[in-house]
Amino acid sequence: MKAVISLINGLSRLMYWIAGIALAAIVFLTVADVLLRLTTNPIIGTYEIVSLLGAIVIGFAIPQTSIENGQVIMDFLTGKLPPGAAKFFHVLTRILAVFTFFIIGYNLISLGSDLKQTGQVSLTLQIPEYPVAFGIGICCFIECLVLLTQLSFKKGGEI
Repeated sequence: MKAVISLINGLSRLMYWIAGIALAAIVFLTVADVLLRLTTNPIIGTYEIVSLLGAIVIGFAIPQTSIENGQVIMDFLTGKLPPGAAKFFHVLTRILAVFTFFIIGYNLISLGSDLKQTGQVSLTLQIPEYPVAFGIGICCFIECLVLLTQLSFKKGGEI
């Protein structure tokens, strides 16, 4: 089972690096576009690239953020509950999140398939949109694995 956890951690870390590279690309592209607009030579398609990279940043960062417990937790209610009730809510929310991310992942893979079949591309640069949908769908499935391992292996939700 440690091999599975190690694989999930490795995939999450890799996706986190991809998200970081995409975020850095957004920053550099935006700064370059602003500077080039001063010389009336803006970068064509900046909006499209930043939009696609923004989706990658958000989607690819989710699993590692869950592993690190980096999400916002509203514990003003559960913090006052007895330990048994708090654990119940922890398990319940993880189960609901697994179902939610599974549905989102399934729908994104389905959307990616539709986008690939129809050949949909971005308006200006003609960038295919289906790889982003497939990538974020896969990230959602990996998030399901992260949440399931948090339920199964350790107290406190850490892998």
